[in-house]
Amino acid sequence: MSEQKAPIIVKRVKKVAGGHHGGAWKIAYADFVTAMMAFFLLMWLLGSTAKGDLEGIAEYFKNPLKVSMQGGSGSGDSSSVIKGGGQDITRQAGQVKKGEAEAEKKSYNLKAAKAELEKLEAQRLNILKQKLEAAIDTNPTLKQFKRQLLLDITAEGLRIQIVDEQNRPMFNLASAELQPYTKIILREIGAVLNDVPNRVSLSGHTDATVYANGGRGYGNWELSADRANASRRELISGGMNEAKMLRVVGLGSSVPFGEAAPTDPINRRISIIVMNKRTEDAITKEASGVQVEDRADVETELGRFGPAAQAAAAAKASAAAAAAVK
Repeated sequence: MSEQKAPIIVKRVKKVAGGHHGGAWKIAYADFVTAMMAFFLLMWLLGSTAKGDLEGIAEYFKNPLKVSMQGGSGSGDSSSVIKGGGQDITRQAGQVKKGEAEAEKKSYNLKAAKAELEKLEAQRLNILKQKLEAAIDTNPTLKQFKRQLLLDITAEGLRIQIVDEQNRPMFNLASAELQPYTKIILREIGAVLNDVPNRVSLSGHTDATVYANGGRGYGNWELSADRANASRRELISGGMNEAKMLRVVGLGSSVPFGEAAPTDPINRRISIIVMNKRTEDAITKEASGVQVEDRADVETELGRFGPAAQAAAAAKASAAAAAAVK
């Protein structure tokens, strides 16, 4: 018996999955409750949404890429179910195309910006004056009429006056017909005026001598206006952009030259003013009756200067604003 081997007994435990049906039912029940909650939430949203919003939602699902391709507002913010979407319920706009950079908000110290722009414009008109003076000195035709070409800076801008001399008139006697050399002078000036964006005012003047045919309804007023208009045509023939001309007037003998006697030949002249922005705005507003906001004036005027000048004006205006805050 001792030599007989003892039997080997192997116990196998049979595992029954899901005793008492296991826990699978809990997962199924949780899914069911979640689905029901989502369903009732959907019903609530549909019931509380206006017809227009429902149409917007339907349109979104028809073409979900419309906002990203064409820009504008979508039916709502994609991260919120609240009308309008966004960070809070006060937002009126929902999805908005963000591909393009938003316009930078600019703020100006208007007084400082205007002062800086006027300074830049004065510098620009001075450069134009120097250029015209150089053209007169280097052009043999213009140089011989140097005494009749008067340039100065006034409150209105750069004034260019072409005056008569006793033996060298600009026009034929009692006529609006320009002398050949006067045409040359005006055409040379017209070619240079395009160098600046400023607009131009032109006025004609006569002396106080009574016009010979004044009794027929044509006098110094009409003559001065006709001479001014004839001069305008020659400036344009010389290459000046026609759109630069803002005003053409005839002043007769009402504005003598300096302290000259009323009948002095020097009163017979053409006055060309390359106007600064202030004068141009005054004439435009007076004629149109339209008032432009100061901010719009500043931004429009900034566009007339190069990038470097714009940056300088903006920097000085910002510095002035900072100083005012301190």
